[in-house]
Amino acid sequence: MVSGLKHQRLLLEYDSERAGSFDALRFVRKGAVAVLGVVTTKSEQIEQVDAMKRRVEMAAKYLPVEQLAVSPQCGFSSGIGVPQLSEDAEWRKFEILIKTAEAVWGHV
Repeated sequence: MVSGLKHQRLLLEYDSERAGSFDALRFVRKGAVAVLGVVTTKSEQIEQVDAMKRRVEMAAKYLPVEQLAVSPQCGFSSGIGVPQLSEDAEWRKFEILIKTAEAVWGHV
C-alpha cells in the first residue's frame, strides 16, 4: 500500500492514458510529495500549460496541491534504444514545467 511507504517523494508516470487515473493518489501518506510525470519524453510535441494545470487540478481531487509537483515522466530519457528528444524540445518542455508550476503554485 502506498500509504505505508516511508519515502518523502514518489515519482509517478502520468504522461499517457496507460498510467490510468489519479485515483491511487488518495493512498499517499500525509507529508509525502507525489511528483506527477505529466510531460512526456516520448514525443517532441510540446505540452500546453493549461492542459498541465488541468492535470494537476485533477490530481488535487485526491491529494492536496501542496503535496503535488510536476516533472517529465522519466527525466528526459525514456531508455536505451528509444528515440531521444532534441535539446530544443527538452528546453521547451522544461519551460512548460516552470510555467505550469508558476500557474499552480505561484513560484518555482
